[in-house]
Amino acid sequence: MEDSMQSSVKKMSSYDRYPKTRIDFEGEAAWKGYGRIGEILRDRSRSLLETRERVVAAIDCYPGMNYGELEQELIKRLDPSLSIFTDEEIFLSKEAVTSRVIGRLTDDRVFGQMCLETYGDLVDEEKLKSAARLVSSAKGLVIVYGAAANLIVKPDIHIYADLARWEIQGRLRRNETGSWKSSVSFDDILQRYKWGYFFEWRVADRHKRRHFSDFDFVLDTNRKGSPVMITGDAFRYSLSHLSKRPFRLVPFFDPGVWGGQWMKKVLGLDEGEPNYAWCFDCVPEENSMLLDLGGTVIELPAMDLVLYEPIKLLGERVAARFGHEFPIRFDFLDTMDGQNLSLQVHPTVEYIQDKFGMHYTQEESYYILDAYEDRDPLVYLGVKTGTDKDEFFSELEKAQAGGHDFMADKYANTIRVKKHDHLLIPPGTVHCSGRDTMVLEISSTPFIFTFKLWDWGRLGTDGKPRPINIGHGREVVKMERDTEWVERNLVNRVTSLHEEEGWRSERTGLHELQFIETVRDWFSKPVRHDTEGSVNVLNLVEGEEAIVESPDGSFEPLVVHYAETFVIPESAGKYVIRPYGASEGREIATIKARVRL
Repeated sequence: MEDSMQSSVKKMSSYDRYPKTRIDFEGEAAWKGYGRIGEILRDRSRSLLETRERVVAAIDCYPGMNYGELEQELIKRLDPSLSIFTDEEIFLSKEAVTSRVIGRLTDDRVFGQMCLETYGDLVDEEKLKSAARLVSSAKGLVIVYGAAANLIVKPDIHIYADLARWEIQGRLRRNETGSWKSSVSFDDILQRYKWGYFFEWRVADRHKRRHFSDFDFVLDTNRKGSPVMITGDAFRYSLSHLSKRPFRLVPFFDPGVWGGQWMKKVLGLDEGEPNYAWCFDCVPEENSMLLDLGGTVIELPAMDLVLYEPIKLLGERVAARFGHEFPIRFDFLDTMDGQNLSLQVHPTVEYIQDKFGMHYTQEESYYILDAYEDRDPLVYLGVKTGTDKDEFFSELEKAQAGGHDFMADKYANTIRVKKHDHLLIPPGTVHCSGRDTMVLEISSTPFIFTFKLWDWGRLGTDGKPRPINIGHGREVVKMERDTEWVERNLVNRVTSLHEEEGWRSERTGLHELQFIETVRDWFSKPVRHDTEGSVNVLNLVEGEEAIVESPDGSFEPLVVHYAETFVIPESAGKYVIRPYGASEGREIATIKARVRL
């Protein structure tokens, strides 16, 4: 493996795994550690108690919270006269909540339907009244903590305890947290994730979005024993600041059964891991943000920005179409010295609406960031001309039943690929990235909706068979996406947009059936861009370094390195990218995605 990695096109990048955004906010606004945070909250409560007999502090918690730590390290320090845990004392029972939502979550290991509940829908009114009476009769400091802790009474101090989705997933895998209000004990991590994705995270995000303006403090609880707290004013100022300037999210890396070695070597990841399959580098539902306030760094879910400033971030027309959803996703799929992905297909818009309650689907493409070209790397794309649908799915079912392996090469087109190829994958198209490719996947966001048709007979990293979705696949596969159609419509559809000395710009996709447009720029001099009504997401696909600058100085410059994804909010408007540092005077390239309006 070591020799093969040395033959890779790229050497190690200066890729920043923990990108921070500096926030200039006047005054002390951030504190670290339970001791210091406890002092700040005690001082605030004592000050208020000078003029009233009771102060209510609500610690409003996102699902996945480590309540044992919160109780021992913070609530105990504050020494309240009364504490109420909302998860147990104001909501319906686990059995009642599960009964209400389980039908829409279905028996499938992966897929369900989006739940529309709010916390208010799940409250037991008698319990709520009883808790309110307890609070009204208490004196001194009262702490209400848990989900929707502000529902009992309007708090005097409202603290929001936040948590990034990547950390919640880790806690679910490590059995450090359970599924909120589920009476079913899920042994399967996929079902735990499904409960969160379709139900509890949706409910929590609706609640959070409605109360951003109420938060007096926001608490980062991602790191065990190492909380960070900022004021609500600093929190809202930071989100507003980010919505007007270029920024990066904190990438999230994960191993997989088919994972490769490229990211370990080029991006400098942990050599002790067997592989890395995925990197989510711009998936706000998964990624977090690091904000540096006067040297104190707080980590917050990137979804906070989408929920708080959707119009400034996305653009008015994009927000009108997608609401509080970020529609563009950049991630990596690494099979270099790894294995093929599963043969798969994504649902059409009609199917995802009818079956799962989603209003848009996964429209994607594979940009080949790197490849071992001497090994004839390939991508499976579309079906071969003349393929019979019944035979295709009959063979898939026989293979899944264990009769024999599925002969993917017989039914699916195999496209030989090289660095900088771009392959487009509209919904309904059979596809699979083969081994020895490093893919920058550019797609829309609802990534959970992948129908696996064949997985080469493998088990997942958990030792269980990976879910196969042949039934769903049969309903959405477009058999007319045959050899000729694929070659004509989906492989390297490059159109020149502009060319001059030191700069050429070309459209590389996506297909007319897809709402994302991608543009690749090759340049050795400063190039002007405009967001043109949509959030722009870019990746430096060639070259060591570039710098993103404002023509009028309205935002601070952002330095980016090879393979880094960065976001330009729509409200930033005009921006300039030029080669920087080790790349000055050399030709480099970015690929840019925006919503086609």
